[in-house]
This record gives sequence, structure tokens and C-alpha cells, in this order.
Amino acid sequence: MRHLIVLALFLSVIGLGHADGIGSDGAPGDSDASEFGNGDYSPATGRDYPTRLLWGDTHLHSRNSADAYSLGNMNLSPADAYRFARGQVLTAHNGQKVKLRRPLDFLVVSDHAEYLGGNYRFAVNDPLLKDIEIAKRWREYIANGEGFKVVVSFVDSVTNPQRTPPFPKPLQRTIWQEAVQTADDYNNPGTFTALPGYEWTSMINGNNLHRVVIFKQGMGYADKIAPFTAQDSTDPQALWKALEDYEQRTGGAVLAIAHNGNLSNGMMFPERTVDGKKLGKTYAQMRTRWEPLYEVSQVKGDGEAHPKLSPEDEFADYETWDKDNIGRSAAKQDWMLKHEYARSALKLGLQHQAKLGANPFKFGMIASTDGHNTFSTTEEDNFFGKFPESEPSATRMTTEMAQGALWQNWRIVASGYAAVWARENTRAAMFDAMQRREVYGTTGSRIMVRLFAGWDFQPSDIDRPNYVDIGYEKGVPMGSDLPAPPRGSVPKFLVVAAKDPIGANLDRVQIIKGWREKDGGLKEKVYDVAWSGTRQPGNDGKLPPVGSTVNVANASYSNTIGAAQLATYWQDPDFDPKQHAFYYVRVLEIPKPRWTAYDVKYFRIKDAAKDIPMTVQDRAYSSPIWYTP
Repeated sequence: MRHLIVLALFLSVIGLGHADGIGSDGAPGDSDASEFGNGDYSPATGRDYPTRLLWGDTHLHSRNSADAYSLGNMNLSPADAYRFARGQVLTAHNGQKVKLRRPLDFLVVSDHAEYLGGNYRFAVNDPLLKDIEIAKRWREYIANGEGFKVVVSFVDSVTNPQRTPPFPKPLQRTIWQEAVQTADDYNNPGTFTALPGYEWTSMINGNNLHRVVIFKQGMGYADKIAPFTAQDSTDPQALWKALEDYEQRTGGAVLAIAHNGNLSNGMMFPERTVDGKKLGKTYAQMRTRWEPLYEVSQVKGDGEAHPKLSPEDEFADYETWDKDNIGRSAAKQDWMLKHEYARSALKLGLQHQAKLGANPFKFGMIASTDGHNTFSTTEEDNFFGKFPESEPSATRMTTEMAQGALWQNWRIVASGYAAVWARENTRAAMFDAMQRREVYGTTGSRIMVRLFAGWDFQPSDIDRPNYVDIGYEKGVPMGSDLPAPPRGSVPKFLVVAAKDPIGANLDRVQIIKGWREKDGGLKEKVYDVAWSGTRQPGNDGKLPPVGSTVNVANASYSNTIGAAQLATYWQDPDFDPKQHAFYYVRVLEIPKPRWTAYDVKYFRIKDAAKDIPMTVQDRAYSSPIWYTP
């Protein structure tokens, strides 16, 4: 069931500059290559599937976000964010130089729509704000020595826009046009994609319902509207209607990505709408239409699974944030958890699918940073935090973000990446891949993942160098639906994972299955399907740990354990054709030092608290594949 793919072949692919997938170009002398082309001698002439694996961030903030500005990011602009993402050296707020080891392939600068750009413009006396009502109040606050009220306005304008008025729509549109134009200026088709976007910042009773809104086109389309803000409505259904209106009005295309739900206190994947109604088919159809993706991991915790929801999963308790909501206004209760985490939400979606004929929680998975200091940094040894306060310093681990108003800095996570399988590095190809959910997320490493499901795969298919051809010809990729099965068939999977070329080796590949039983019960199971070394599952069915090479004192590790690549053919041993089900892949790296260990070494910290974690096992989460009876 386990196969190691030849390392040299993978490295040759990486050497081309793009992870096209192991063996994706076939191999000379492959006797069956013409089966999957158009009959030409050159097999690639008949292919029309994505071979480019692109890495980026769909959730990053600059000085144009009110919270980012008020917490110290007063100078770094959206243009700086694009320059940094493309590989330029910048100076962080702590005075240190910062640069990515590898430039990103794409970026969405998703500044908060509420008072977009307003705090910075107010500070530089922009004449656009001279006669605006809220700006007049801000001047009064400062004159009276109450500058903190300027900061409070951001949240208050969402919770009570009648009391704290938003910018007028013409001003919102003018500022938004500049953001769209900046994205156009840095968009370079074929090399770097800058997608226009913003964040809709709904916070009902302090519960995080944020969505990132991403546009396929720039000027000429996205600039025709003002952003839809939480000052307009905090109801996601109102947002979806606004997105629908945008497409009808402009002919452009747009989608939304739900923020990771671990700070929503049970509201991200609810049983009822914001106005108290039970979820219906219209809600389910609209949510799936406008929110094809979910942000499963970012700096404010990981959102794939929770140990109380998945007690048999030894890897479920990963960078868990489960104390309260984003407003710090209400403690977490256990009933909320199943409405916050991706795996549970996918199971709830099966329940709705069976009852409504539509699945509101049918999403692909990506990760991103949610950084507010303009820097998209995900690597443990190059992590520049969330706000300026959490940039590298000798004290950042012992202080709290926003001077005690948010969270202890040591808890924040160096996560994550959005990985997209696209035909080319352009806005159109990127957006189309997101819509069809052929994407996945990682918690900070560039792990390559391919997943296919079908009814006709053979065990030998995984050993063929043109396995990608076979995957698309005989099956469907991540993010898809399995077609109706032939009588007596069970779903079969081809899974390939490869390490980050400059990162940690791989521990194992797992397939997570969720299903709905006849009586309506929702179940899940984690299958270890490929792993490194000679380990074997014990009597309890669990695979022994991979071990660790981490030297915390030196903030180092070695790849003397684990595997460079893992691949397998797997078929579901528990398949019931009458049960709704989904399958996704989780890939685990071997342990390596967490960013906190690098801080301890770099700043020679001698008294780090014992409860601060110093190691991490980064991971990748594929988008699911669904089976519907």
C-alpha cells in the first residue's frame, strides 16, 4: 500500500521552477501514454488540466485596515505588501530587514472594508475626509485627549452604524478604486497574480463571521462598486446578495472565503441563520455558490479538527484556540465546537444534503496568514507575527498582542499557505481553480499534494509516471464530486505527497473520511494510508510516532527520519453506497522547531515558560471529494 516515488524525478520537476506534480509529463517509452492524449505522438497535446502548483496568501492586511493602523502599522501600504510578496527586502516595524526565501505566486491584500484606508488618510489630513461626519468626531476625540475613541470607532461602526456612521458610499468607492488600481499595478500575468479583495468584518456579539471577498477582474469591473461592509449588514446572506448583484451589474466574477471559525462561538457553521430561521435549501445553495472555500488555518489558530470532537485522532489538537470569541466577550462552550471546525462542518453538511438536497458546507480548504503588519511570513524561522507588536523581539513571547486586548503572542501560529492547482499564473486561472475547489492549505510549508478519486483505478496506476493523466482521465481531483458508481464498485484513490524542497521530510499521509449513517448519525475515521520507514500499526490500529530529531536549544532538526515523498493507491474498506460521504487528505511532516524555539535561540532567552510549545508538525489539508448516493 505504500510506495516511495523516485526522488530524482521529483527534484527534476522542482528544478523547473514549478511543482507540476511527480511524473505529470509522463515518461519516454510509456506504452500507454497515447491513451490519455488525442492520439498525437506528443501526449501533452491532448491535455487540458492544471499542472501549475501556485503558492500564495488570500488574507493579508496593510495600513489600510483600521485595526492594523491603530495597532502600529502606520506606514506599510498595499503596494509594500505586493513588493514584499514578490521578493523585495523591506524594513519591519521593529527595524529589522525582512525578506521571503521564495517569492509568492499570488497575493490578496484583503484590508477591512469598514473605514478602508480611513485611519491613514485621516492622519495625513487627506482632504477627502475633511467634511466627513466620522472624521469630524475623530478630530474632536483627539482634541479632547480621547484618541482611543478613534480606535473604538472601527468596532462600534460594525455593531451600531447608526451611532458611529460609516464613510459615505462615494468616498468608500473612491478609496476602493485606489486599492483595485494598486492590485492592477502589481499584477503580472504569468509571473505574479494580484487579486483585488477586501475583508467583510461581521462580528455579531463578538463572534467572528469574517469573510474575505476576492474579485476575478480589476479596473473596469471591481471598481464599479463600493465594498459591501459589515456596516451595511452583518448577515452573511446580505453579503451573498451583494456579490450576486455585483456579478449581474458588472459581468465580473467574485467569491468569498469564510475566515477560520474557531473564534465564532458556534456561528460559522450554524443550525440557524442570523435572523433565527432554520437553514433552508436557498441558504444552502447560496452559501455553496458564493463561498466555495474555507480558511482552515491562520495565525489565530488551526481549524481542521478539535480533540473533543475527534478524540480518536491523536493529531486533532494542533495549535488549538478554543477559549472564547474574537471579541473576548464570551467563553467557549462545548456545544459550539462542532459549528466551528472544518471536519465537523463537512459532516454537518452531509446531514443538510440528505435533508435539503443541498449542502451549505461544501467547501474546499485553503490556509492563509491574516497578518496585519503587511508581511506574509509562514516559515517558522522567518515569522514576523501578526501585528507590529508581535514582530521578532526578546519580549514578544511574554507580551500580549494589542497590549493585553487580544492574545498572548506565543500562541499565534506561523500559518499558512493557500496552494492552488492552476493552468497558469493568471487571475482567470487562479480564480477558476478556487471556484472548482482544486486547492488546498498548509500550515506553513510548501508540501505538494495530489488527490484523485474514481471507480476504475488500479493499484499499479500509482507507480506509473503519468499517474496525473490517469487521475484526470479515470477520476476526479480534490474539490470534486464522485460520479455515480458502477454496481458493486468502491471508491479508489491515488494520493501523492512530496516534501517542501527546502523543508522537513514527511511523516505520513492520512485520508479522513466522514459519512452519514442510515439513522442520521455522523461518523468519521482517520486512515493512515502511507508512511515513512518500517513502522507498522499496533494492535490498536495506530501507527507509532515517527520520532523527532529536533534540538530545541539549537533550534535545529535533520531529515534523517521521514520520507521525501509518499504515494499510495487506496480503496475505502468501509464503503456503503447508500451513505453520503466525503474524503480529504492530511499530510504530516516530521517534527521541527516552532518559531518560539528560534526566538529563544536568536534572542538568547533563558527563562521561557515551560508551557510554551517549542516544536511543531506542519501539515497540509486537501480539499475534499464528495460522494452523494
